[in-house]
Amino acid sequence: MRSRYTAFSRGDVGHLLVTWHPSTRPKMVDLDEDLVWRRLVIVDRTGGGPFDRDGIVEFAAAWQQGPERGTLRERSRFVREGRRWLYVDGDVS
Repeated sequence: MRSRYTAFSRGDVGHLLVTWHPSTRPKMVDLDEDLVWRRLVIVDRTGGGPFDRDGIVEFAAAWQQGPERGTLRERSRFVREGRRWLYVDGDVS
C-alpha cells in the first residue's frame, strides 16, 4: 500500500500498473498533475501477513489541488501471487 501511495504521489504510473492485479488492471492510468498527495495514514489492516494469501488495507490519504484540500478514504483489497502483493480493488468512502 505504501509503495502505491508513493507511486501516486510521484506520478510513477509504471509502478502502479505492475502492482495492480491483471484481472482489474486498467490499460492505462491518467494521473492529474495538479493533484498533490500530502499524507498517508493506515487506518486498519486485515490479513496481509507472511502466511496470508489476501489482505485488506484501509487508509486515508490527504490531498491538495490548488486551494482545495481533502481526504480520500479507501478500503483496498490485495492478493499475494508468489512473493508479490497486488492491488485488486477498493471501496471508497
